[in-house]
Amino acid sequence: MSNIYLGYHFTVSPKELGSEILVAELGELPFESFIESELGVIAYIQKQFWTENLIEDLHILSSPEFTVSYQIEEIEQVNWNEEWEKNFEAIDVDGTCHVRAPFHAKTDAAYDIVIEPKMSFGTGHHETTHMMIQHLLEIDVTGKKTLDMGCGTAILAILAEMKGAQPIDAIDIDNWCYLNSIENAERNECQHISVYEGDAALLTGKNYDLIIANINRNILLNDMQSYVDCLNPKGTLLLSGFYEEDIPFIDASCTEKGLTYVKKFKKNNWVSLKYVN
Repeated sequence: MSNIYLGYHFTVSPKELGSEILVAELGELPFESFIESELGVIAYIQKQFWTENLIEDLHILSSPEFTVSYQIEEIEQVNWNEEWEKNFEAIDVDGTCHVRAPFHAKTDAAYDIVIEPKMSFGTGHHETTHMMIQHLLEIDVTGKKTLDMGCGTAILAILAEMKGAQPIDAIDIDNWCYLNSIENAERNECQHISVYEGDAALLTGKNYDLIIANINRNILLNDMQSYVDCLNPKGTLLLSGFYEEDIPFIDASCTEKGLTYVKKFKKNNWVSLKYVN
């Protein structure tokens, strides 16, 4: 018997920034997939996880800076691949890294990554993933033991391996992301990526030269000590998943734990920071 889904069709103004904030907030709820629409975003949730007051506490709904309205439709079964194929476009990062779905043509980019996006985050379209790719393109990761925390589709782990990092651990708490990461690692013929389902508790006793964590502010702050504890001397920590106004909180946490700030990327209001041990 197929799962019944509800689709929330959000109309958001201003669309771009409002949709990013809305998706970030909805991501804390049991929504499974988000697809950009002409007017904003469509969010999907299994009906069994729906409650009448599900989204009433979203901050963006009461923000005077945004206008958000929505309609709900019931869907018997969603063909996620078909939905993604209608909305998924290949992207190019600095002319060096090309991220595409299997139905896109291969290019001569130095790093050509094929992602079957399905319902996972981390396709490269989101600003945070894009900036993390930029960081990785600038770093020599050859032979570095690497962690991709909150790996989503494992796109960052895959790029790290393509650039010579090994071994690589990719971890995500979401079962769908875990399975999708395994699939994408195999699709890109990766040999050095181990995918795990779980959270920062898996890091006990581990050590890494490079840690990539593209999650959200609250989880980063909660788990920062775990990252620092397993970061080798002279190791690198790349962080994203938060807004520019969150930087003071992230920076205070990093610096008080002995890390040194190196660089920032900013795309729209999203940021990505680089620290070294």
